[in-house]
This record gives sequence, structure tokens and C-alpha cells, in this order.
Amino acid sequence: MEKRRSDHIADALEEAIFDGEMPAGARLDEASLAEKFGVSRTPLREALQRLARSGLIEQIPRRGAFVRQPGPVELIEMFEVMAELEAVCGRLAASRISESALAELQTVHDACARAAQDGDPNGYYSQNEQFHQIIYRESGNEFLRAETAALHRRLQPFRRQQLRLRGRMAQSLAEHQAIIDALAQGAGDVAATNLRAHVAIQGEKFHSLVSGLRDAAHGTGTRDAAHGTGTRDAAQ
Repeated sequence: MEKRRSDHIADALEEAIFDGEMPAGARLDEASLAEKFGVSRTPLREALQRLARSGLIEQIPRRGAFVRQPGPVELIEMFEVMAELEAVCGRLAASRISESALAELQTVHDACARAAQDGDPNGYYSQNEQFHQIIYRESGNEFLRAETAALHRRLQPFRRQQLRLRGRMAQSLAEHQAIIDALAQGAGDVAATNLRAHVAIQGEKFHSLVSGLRDAAHGTGTRDAAHGTGTRDAAQ
């Protein structure tokens, strides 16, 4: 599905925030941004609303929108809940997933593999989104699917940025295969454990994420670990 213009703008603004071009506290001027992207205020405001839902900006009435970096405690709490929600989705999906859905999951996994081979983190993330959404759907619980998808959307920028860390796409790909195997075998507890570990941020993942946010907040930016100048990591 082709991305909406507002999504392209939101992606570009996320990159600017994580790269330190827009440090914490910076004001986002609608007029100049609309001119920069060559759009009307409508898609720009839609993009800003998406960033506000993710907690990357704060919209203050009569003052405007400002870059806001969530603190480490807030992030770890959100990722803890995300990991548990995904674990429940996996456990339920293991007993409810259809053969056609398993085939769909494998097709998306293969697309992830091609993106990883091409060194394309954005392409990988796009397919990764579909991978997780299939599992949410196959849980067979619409309320759970909606709640999990909502938090997933809020954490999108943090989950996306980690794929630029050297070796993370390959690691994520291996974790995806283990999840597929557990689902195919109907092993609910294994699927839950694999998804929880896949999403949770702890140890080095947590330190890398906080380091990346700290660099962005100070306007110093972060770079791909392959260049040896910093790391950005979350959970995927």
C-alpha cells in the first residue's frame, strides 16, 4: 500500500529528530515546514498529530508544536507493556492461526529477508509492520488486536530506528523465524516467550536506545554503528 503524504512527512521528521537536527525543545514551525515539504497545512498537521501520538512532539495550544524526547522510564514502561501484549497475541495465535495466515506470514518474512540482504532498514521495517499485524489479527481477539496495534503505532519511531544498528536486521530476522516455527507447531508458550524477548528492551538494547535519545536531545545526532559513531537501538 502506497504511503500517504503525511506519513512520508512524519518519517522525515522522525529522522530529523533522531539525527539531532531537531533537538528536544525545538519548535516546529508549520509555515516553514509546509514550504519545505511543498505541501498544504493539512498533511503537515496530520504528520504532527502522528508524532504527538508517539510522544516525539508536544502540541501546546496557542504556542505550537515542540520536540519532546520521552525519558527512559517512560520508554521502558511502554516497551514492557508492548512485550506482554505481543506475547499474549502470540500465545493465542498459536492455537488459532490458519494455514493461509502462516503462508502469509512466511511470505512477509521472506520479504524481510530480501530487505535485510539489500541493507534496506526502511524496507525491512515496512514488511516487519505487516509481520506483527498478522500475528495481532490471528490472535482472534479484536479488542486485543486493537489495543496492541495502538501501542505499536505509538512506539513506531523507536522500533524503526533500531534497525539501523549494525547486525540488528539479521538478528530480528532470526527471531522472526523462531516465532513462525512456534506458531506453526502450535506451541503457544514458546511463541509467547519468543515474542516477548523479541520486543522487550533490556541490557544493551536499553542502553543503546537511551544513548540515542540523549544524543538527539543534545542535537549531536546519532549514526549507524557501522560507522563507529554511535548506536540507536530499541526492540523490534
